Amino acid sequence: MSDTRRRFLGKLSFGFGAAAAAQSLFVADRRAGAAEPSGRKLGFALVGLGKLSGGQLAPALQKTEHCRLTGLVSGSPEKARQWAQQYGVPEKNIYSYDTFDRIKDNPDIDVVYVVLPNSMHAEYTIRAAQAGKHVLCEKPMAVSVKECDEMIAASRAAGRQLAIGYRLHFEPYNLEMVRLAREKVFGGLKIIEATVGFAIGDPSQWRLRKALSGGGSLVDLGIYALQAARCIAGEEPIAVSAQAGLTDPVKFREVEESILFDLKFASGVVASCASSYAAVINRYRAAAERGWFELAPAMNYHGIRGRSSDRDGVKDLQFPDVDQFAAEMDAFADCIQNGRPTTVPGEEGRRDVRIITAIYEAAATGKAVAL
Repeated sequence: MSDTRRRFLGKLSFGFGAAAAAQSLFVADRRAGAAEPSGRKLGFALVGLGKLSGGQLAPALQKTEHCRLTGLVSGSPEKARQWAQQYGVPEKNIYSYDTFDRIKDNPDIDVVYVVLPNSMHAEYTIRAAQAGKHVLCEKPMAVSVKECDEMIAASRAAGRQLAIGYRLHFEPYNLEMVRLAREKVFGGLKIIEATVGFAIGDPSQWRLRKALSGGGSLVDLGIYALQAARCIAGEEPIAVSAQAGLTDPVKFREVEESILFDLKFASGVVASCASSYAAVINRYRAAAERGWFELAPAMNYHGIRGRSSDRDGVKDLQFPDVDQFAAEMDAFADCIQNGRPTTVPGEEGRRDVRIITAIYEAAATGKAVAL
């Protein structure tokens, strides 16, 4: 490993590292909760034992330095018991959704990770905060700005931290995109492209039911493109325009299939973004005065790849593959243990929800919406 890469990865240790200062405009109003004892691993309870928890979060917790899986919340007692046996979780730390509030009396649980359908994020974040627990909530934070405000207020009232599951804030290739833009390695930034999509499967899944998801490809995938554009630009958009596409009105009778949206920034930088549940697209690209840099694929759990322009043609970016969820949870635990604010607070999640709301308005009206 080169000295440059070693120094960069050292700065990566907990969250945005070198890029954190560049994102200070996103986190100026964060508030840290009280510090927890730093001599032990913090106990995490997973609320919702679906595909993400089973395939990513529970395995990632076995790799973390500062966390351990100590609680399970599920509507299926049988599944919860199986998980408890697999991961060594005591039976007393298993909860149903009806008994969830009893976690307030359980000192084994420090952090609640909400991994439920989007429309349930607000309820369980608020209940967890009222039970005196720190909360890590999957993205999107909620289905409305009002819910975001309620989640932030509940966490503040409880003196506990609220973080949003933006795993790519802890991924080295994505961090490099931010660094290249912020340090103007290729000169001033001009244009950003961010496109994310895949062909969604089971038509009966909750993501296609608006009452549970709050939206379609935009809230599930487009939020990655939005995050990429905001973080690479290093500023907030001042206006959005958008248009939706539909090729399968049966499957997508409740939520959008595809949506294209453009962001305008005060600096003059523009971003062209897209999300889709019908097409495989997965790239971020930034064009600057003297060159370009890109990721493709850009937002996978593993196997992200990057390139940039070079005097000799094209240069490959090279960083180690990391478990993004383990890094995300370790970063949050470190913040809690040391009384420092998270780099992905509820206020950051609220910003995305506010912009997403404007994107939907722009797509519905056909007019640009000022932010």
